[in-house]
Amino acid sequence: MSRPRKLSSKSRKKSAQNLSSAKSSHVKVTNLTRQSELGSRIEVADRGPARTKGLLGRKQLGPGEGMWIVPCESVHTFFMQFPIDLVYLDRNHRITKVRHSVPPWRLSACLSAHSVIELPAGTVRTTKCEKGDVIELAGVSHS
Repeated sequence: MSRPRKLSSKSRKKSAQNLSSAKSSHVKVTNLTRQSELGSRIEVADRGPARTKGLLGRKQLGPGEGMWIVPCESVHTFFMQFPIDLVYLDRNHRITKVRHSVPPWRLSACLSAHSVIELPAGTVRTTKCEKGDVIELAGVSHS
């Protein structure tokens, strides 16, 4: 398998500008290395209230749903009602760690991460995400 391409600083800046200029509340997340979509409606939690609440209060995540928490290097599943998959990313959107089907009442951390994507349990296995894969986040909708 060929090595995933590294995003240039220009590409990262353009990606960040596209996300912030669109003021997207959701992004589409694609694994560029595996050419697979992790989610088409991933909420962006980049401010206090959204980051604090996270997925609390929800009964489940539907197909294609999830949450990208940025910045973030650790999460908990206290008071949650369902398991989730976790994909930790560095600043270059390269996967630094994955966790499968993390049940309620657990802690997970990756000190080298800059952000984390929370997904429905089973997504990481289905999309074959692995440490080192490159992820693309693209703005798709407004709130």
